[in-house]
Amino acid sequence: MDQVKGSEILLKATKINKSFGNFTANKDIDISIAKGQIHALLGENGAGKSTLVKIFYGVLQPDSGSIEINNHKMVITSPNIARKNGIGMVFQHFSLFPALTVAENILIALDNKIKLNKVVDQITNLSKEWELFVDPFKLVSELSVGEKQRVEIIRCLMQNPNLLIMDEPTSVLTPQEIINLFRILKRLASSGCSILYISHKLEEIIELADEVTILKSGKSIATIDAKKTTTKFLAETMVGKKITELKKNIKKRSTNNIAFELKNLNKQKDHEFGISLKNINLQVNYGEILGVAGIAGNGQVELMEILSGEINCEYNNQILLDNSPIGKTNINERRKLGIETIPEERTLHATVPNLSLNENTFLTYFFKYNNTKSWISNLLNNPQNSLDECEKIIKSNDVRCPEINPLASQLSGGNLQKFILGRSLANKPKVAIFSQPTWGVDIGAATTIRQKLLDLSQGGKAVILISQDLEEIFELSDKIAVINQGVLSQIFRVKDITAADVGLLMGGKSIKKKKMESVK
Repeated sequence: MDQVKGSEILLKATKINKSFGNFTANKDIDISIAKGQIHALLGENGAGKSTLVKIFYGVLQPDSGSIEINNHKMVITSPNIARKNGIGMVFQHFSLFPALTVAENILIALDNKIKLNKVVDQITNLSKEWELFVDPFKLVSELSVGEKQRVEIIRCLMQNPNLLIMDEPTSVLTPQEIINLFRILKRLASSGCSILYISHKLEEIIELADEVTILKSGKSIATIDAKKTTTKFLAETMVGKKITELKKNIKKRSTNNIAFELKNLNKQKDHEFGISLKNINLQVNYGEILGVAGIAGNGQVELMEILSGEINCEYNNQILLDNSPIGKTNINERRKLGIETIPEERTLHATVPNLSLNENTFLTYFFKYNNTKSWISNLLNNPQNSLDECEKIIKSNDVRCPEINPLASQLSGGNLQKFILGRSLANKPKVAIFSQPTWGVDIGAATTIRQKLLDLSQGGKAVILISQDLEEIFELSDKIAVINQGVLSQIFRVKDITAADVGLLMGGKSIKKKKMESVK
């Protein structure tokens, strides 16, 4: 059944099914995308969105079902076939080579090889036509995240797409870059190019999309007019229950007692495409959340390595915990002192994907208690205790598992993140440092995670939140700083700075506000 009445259909998918072993990713999915339409795809983590768009782009093939393009049945067996049929895709993680120029990156991606000078000419012309300004001779390593995204879009446009698939395109952009992207996408749609837009950001969907199809448990459960709905309705339809608002304690236990402090830190980058940290000063009090905003690739990874203890400071007094120097302590020593960190990368960094949740829990406590005979010896002698501890984490954090004690790799991104957070909170930290805690996570899981962070600070703990999500930064933080090119801005009270101001700082611009004072 066509969901778009009175419109010419570009792509129609009927009864799409795809399973991986016993797991059904897509179940009888029907979706129609009209020509010139911006069609959003919404769903919880694990709902089947990624599987479906990979089928459209030829990365995966369906077990059954049909796809029609312009009323002709198509079998899309590869991305090359998809591109030949006018389907382009900009993935969430850009596939660019940092050591090559913009033109070289686009050249090697083209199916029909042409000379480099012709590619340069086409890039220049498309940049002007669509206001996607990039220098074709510039190294990708020198581009901002927004510029890299433009390169990806230009690469698609050079293949004259009829359908452009965008996967979480705003997750790493400044507010100003988002405005520019939306303007471009609306222009593309008005020119007849259809857009399939995947996002967890409901406000974006309502602002940008014409229609939105919601997936749940691998099924398409609704297609809705995006201009006649609300974020609340979309969220509750997606998760199948009422979404509770974050509970903020007006009388939260904020103090003036400095919990954690970083002083005059400089760190040279350790590889060609890394970022050097320059004279970083940071402090967070007990009972508050300090938000550190910034676009990916501006030193967040390097800062997290320092804060967590993965890399030691040059001097011990460059990091203070309760005014005691800990700059040369490692991550396990800091965990024993009451500092918990959750890195951006969930697999391989925060968990071992091929180990069970119980084994991952065991490893965490082993490294914390490896010199004691208390908790760890109890677990070694009584394996059931370890399972019980893991089960407590799963239940108290609403971690939804496909089976009892599954491998970490079997969990969706959102559920894995809830498990990682719960495991850290079980250690009862007094200082918690989180990097991108809700990145790529659906609204239900994100709400749960954000409430946990608020509960920590409202319970008198100190929290540092490193995030690219400005909505998250402003929703949770008491104070905000911005990192750009390895330099941390002054720290501002939330009431003294706007999202537009933060966006400018994220882009390396200065801000002018007469009454804005930094936090001493």
